[in-house]
Amino acid sequence: MLNPVRLHSIDSDDAAHSVSVARVSLTAFRNYGNHCFDVSPSPIVVTGANGSGKTNLLEAISLLVPGRGLRRAELTDLQSHFHAEFWAVAIQMRTAFGPLMIGTGRNPNEPDDSRRLVHIDGKNIRGQHALADHVAMAWITPAMDRILAEGAGTRRKWFDRLVYSFDPAHAGRIARYEKAMRERLKLLREGMGDAGWLSALEDEMAQTGVAIAAARRHLLRQLRTAIDETEGVFPRADLALKGLAEEALDNTPALLIEDRLRGELGAARSDDRQTGTCAIGAHRSDLIVIHRAKNCPAELCSTGEQKALMIAIMLAYVRAIIHQRQMQPLFLLDDIVAHLDDTRRAALFEEILALGVQAWMTGTDADDFASILPYAQHYQT
Repeated sequence: MLNPVRLHSIDSDDAAHSVSVARVSLTAFRNYGNHCFDVSPSPIVVTGANGSGKTNLLEAISLLVPGRGLRRAELTDLQSHFHAEFWAVAIQMRTAFGPLMIGTGRNPNEPDDSRRLVHIDGKNIRGQHALADHVAMAWITPAMDRILAEGAGTRRKWFDRLVYSFDPAHAGRIARYEKAMRERLKLLREGMGDAGWLSALEDEMAQTGVAIAAARRHLLRQLRTAIDETEGVFPRADLALKGLAEEALDNTPALLIEDRLRGELGAARSDDRQTGTCAIGAHRSDLIVIHRAKNCPAELCSTGEQKALMIAIMLAYVRAIIHQRQMQPLFLLDDIVAHLDDTRRAALFEEILALGVQAWMTGTDADDFASILPYAQHYQT
């Protein structure tokens, strides 16, 4: 059970153009039974012992956007083991256009359904992509501390998730691209000789792949601008995208890149059939991150430097969303103060207050949040 300790309310005029959570209702979600609580638009600090449900609360809020939330959990993992009801999350939002109710959960009529239901203002929504039209979100979790040091696939998928809130149509592009790629590989494995069908799938991959690359590049430019315009204690990162389409778009028209991709996909059919993979395309791109002051690749930096770089990138991302979409995203920061010194901790809190976003922060010790608590709502688990 969450117990409110201190409440600081922000004047409604200050939050008129923001998006924030107003009420959260949880049913049989993780360690919560039936719980409903109201929150102000201000930053929110949640403290308590490990295992008390802090991250579970943030995870529920993260389901306001497409995907599987900040833990990437399966639907069955979200179910409380102590309640027979199917899990559900209902969140009332404050928006510039008035209240908005978003609900999500498992389908009680289809226990084996692997998809989560989504309701917006009481209407059943087919698929999750519509969520991105209403809510933008950013989060930092302990699991992200090593993203910059892991493989290209991990960095690419993380960057694509950033594009989702920046460009809601991106999730649909990724889904279409991956569907076409799976169908192409299936045809190749089965040895089907329908060249027309293969060409149609490769055409979809080429067109959608270039659109994916363009969306990634657009976010990259916005992040670079936001990073360059920021002064502070967090290190600046130099960002680049490595990939056939991403790099070719610097000086080649999109249509010519599509033609090149079609040709290379067609030429690679025999090899792809042998390997069972697709060696060319948007799914092979990588995000390159360099610690600017040290001119050092992020993967070679210390764990502390990688965390600081991640925070700096995500702060830039929040600023980019506000600028691009004229919408303040929700900002979830799980166990964020761990391994931050006093200077960086204070700088992070100052940046959050300056951004004016509703940030949800968790930690084990309320003293770590002392400088922001006068401006925040505090809950103890």
